[in-house]
Amino acid sequence: MSSVRVVRHARTRMIAAVATVCALSAALLAPQAVAADTPPYSETYRPQFHYTPQTNWMNDPNGLVYFKGEYHLFYQYNPHGASWGDMSWGHAVSTDLVHWKQLPLALSYDDEEMVFSGSAVVDRDNTTGFGTKENPPMVAIYTSHAPSTGTQAQSLAYSTDRGRTWTRYAGNPVIDIGSKDFRDPKVQWYAPTRSWLMTVSLSAEHKVRFYSSKNLKDWTQLSEFGPAGATGGVWECPDLFPLAVDGDKKHIKWVLVVNINPGGITGGSGAQYFVGDFDGEKFTADDPGTYTPPAGTVVQDFEDTGFGTWTTTGTAFGEGPAAGTLDGQGAVTGFDGKGLANSFHGGDATTGTLTSQPFTVTGSYLNFTVGGGNHPHQDGTVPERGATPEGTVLADFEGGTYGGWTTTGDAFGTAPASGTLPDQQQVTGWLGDGLVDSYLYGDSTTGTLASPEFTVDKDYIDFLVGGGNHPADSPDPTAVELVVDGKVVRSTTGNDDEALDWASWDVRELAGKQARIRIVDDNTGGWGHINVDHVVLSDTRARPVSRETSVNLLVAGQVVRSATGSNSESLDWASFDLRPYAGKQARIQIVDNNTAGWGHILADRFTLADAPARSVVQRADWADYGKDYYAAVSWEDTPDGKRYMIGWMNDWEYGGSVPTSPWRGAQSIPREMALRTVDGRIQLTSQPVKSVASLRTGKELTVSGTTLTSASRSLAGPLADGKALDIEATFTPGSAERFGLKVRTGADGRETVIGYDTTTQELYVDRTHSGAVGFSSAFPGVQRAPLTTENGKVKLRILVDWSSVEVFGGSGEAVITDQIFPDPDDQGVQVFAENGSVRLDEALVRHLGSYRD
Repeated sequence: MSSVRVVRHARTRMIAAVATVCALSAALLAPQAVAADTPPYSETYRPQFHYTPQTNWMNDPNGLVYFKGEYHLFYQYNPHGASWGDMSWGHAVSTDLVHWKQLPLALSYDDEEMVFSGSAVVDRDNTTGFGTKENPPMVAIYTSHAPSTGTQAQSLAYSTDRGRTWTRYAGNPVIDIGSKDFRDPKVQWYAPTRSWLMTVSLSAEHKVRFYSSKNLKDWTQLSEFGPAGATGGVWECPDLFPLAVDGDKKHIKWVLVVNINPGGITGGSGAQYFVGDFDGEKFTADDPGTYTPPAGTVVQDFEDTGFGTWTTTGTAFGEGPAAGTLDGQGAVTGFDGKGLANSFHGGDATTGTLTSQPFTVTGSYLNFTVGGGNHPHQDGTVPERGATPEGTVLADFEGGTYGGWTTTGDAFGTAPASGTLPDQQQVTGWLGDGLVDSYLYGDSTTGTLASPEFTVDKDYIDFLVGGGNHPADSPDPTAVELVVDGKVVRSTTGNDDEALDWASWDVRELAGKQARIRIVDDNTGGWGHINVDHVVLSDTRARPVSRETSVNLLVAGQVVRSATGSNSESLDWASFDLRPYAGKQARIQIVDNNTAGWGHILADRFTLADAPARSVVQRADWADYGKDYYAAVSWEDTPDGKRYMIGWMNDWEYGGSVPTSPWRGAQSIPREMALRTVDGRIQLTSQPVKSVASLRTGKELTVSGTTLTSASRSLAGPLADGKALDIEATFTPGSAERFGLKVRTGADGRETVIGYDTTTQELYVDRTHSGAVGFSSAFPGVQRAPLTTENGKVKLRILVDWSSVEVFGGSGEAVITDQIFPDPDDQGVQVFAENGSVRLDEALVRHLGSYRD
């Protein structure tokens, strides 16, 4: 566990990317409270024109097929609650891809399997024998996940009544290679060979495999594709389809969509794609060519025997640059010349820093290569553990008993541990003589430990935590939970490390409430235990110790830019935007504060340049550049022959913590896909389906011919304001560095900014101040997508819903999908320009109603 990347096992969705978030942040918010008399679909954050189930958890879209006048949307669904688990196929149908009707559960989990993602086809020639030619069956091809073994195989179910009832095939599974990472079959009819074609993911290998069958039951392997493009996380939910380039039906290219988590363009979940050719057996991606980073002035290339004027602390970086791979390390690649900074001296157990002399910021960008561990810098951490916070100690686990705390199960025993338990790695960081340690009989046991009820009468609850990283929203958590009125309102987990460190919950909004602390170990796998000590109600927030492996830019002693590795010994390009700090004094600092797995950092070739270098992830092609577009797949057998795609509007970095209730999870607006030549490259583009127009209420506003200089102002008053809007805007850039629209604006600076940056030629969405953002440190931020002007104009199409924005730039080559959770009263729309002027040629704002109306 300590020397390999920890990713979520299969479709277990353990939200690995927020390990440090969960361990170091107490910003989880409670789901939005729902009054008992609140009508369904009217809750605070309930999307009005994006599909959501009435209750419970939903993620990946599945089984997208058109049959007898209905578009079918199946989806991953938990019939028992609003967290991931008991995965089954939910079901909804539509006649226009906009108005949806939820139907009863289609395929339910059982004791033998969970029903993971897959696809559906109409077997018109009855090749399976499941129906007749007069009444062809609808056949679902899904991944059967065996909870007892973790094995994933491909199975069939069929329906002869338009998907209302289903029968599992007695011969399941139809493909079983004995793998735990073999999932998400997308099946289609391939006319040239009159056979079925399956595209399925070998997730951990970053490969897509193709199979062929005449009857959906007996399959022959054809070929594999990958690894290629972004490979920082598992590959999932592949989709393969042909499209005409620029509408020319004589020029057909194939698109292979491969969803990846984590390691998407925003760091978490994402939908990348490849354009190429498919010959009936093999997919070949177009050659992207070689990449040459921008030229510039090299300020440190680690080619000398020593570090020069750069200074070190600790022992991790040695006495000079490394010549490549160090003892006990995997092969290091991607560095330039003969030397690099490598903190693996002495292995992962060593720590230290490597810091440049101060310099005056003169360039526009600092480009460099980085590799090693994925342990990002976290604001609020400290180099060394501070004093124990003072306050009301709820439990110090001294004296050989749990006091008034109650236990279930076997994991916690009958009394606190006195330190490291048999067969356990050394436990460190606790106080006194006792701690909670659920490793009593190894990772195989489970249980809970719950405090007596207490009154929240101070600002923070501080405690020490270590052990496994299995968040409360995962199926088998190892977590510390704060429970108020029977609901978990805060949660923290370990970091797959036996060293306990401080965590802190801000509980000021819960003042006066009665609460309990519950320590949960429901996990029997690796790191299936949790360590806790010294729980204290305090007016002081405890600060965790930094565990980062990062390259930082420091201005006035503060980290203003940071990059980390991707748990890889291969270095890749990264870039810091220096423009906001022009003329200021700065330092570069390479930090290794981590002693666990991948607890080292690699860096090389620091270069001042006029343009940013682009990483492999940035050079990959993305169907969407937002945080909330994943598991994107397309419909088969559409009546108009067009390719429509939909994605899960969420991200595994925080998907289980978004503050919605009694449901969790939404689907994006369905999109019409096309291939267009943009700036000399064939790109996948998307636009909202035309039937969105059927949701327009008739309330609309047009604004034209407005010039704005370094200001923000309301877009013609309340006629433009709203919570569900369809906005089309065209700008002529002037001298402004940034311009665009702000939506869902409200009091205290709350806003979601949708802008264009002329200095970088990027579309961006800034949701830093969009309302409720504190439930995960991975949530607030700015998402960017490359977008050049077209005929000197910037065109935007913006769909605003009660809890999301979808922004389509240009011809749909730049798309950003982001969830937002604003106050219901935040309904303003503004136009803005920063540091110069812009002309708003025209803005058309239309109000949208609910798809359920």
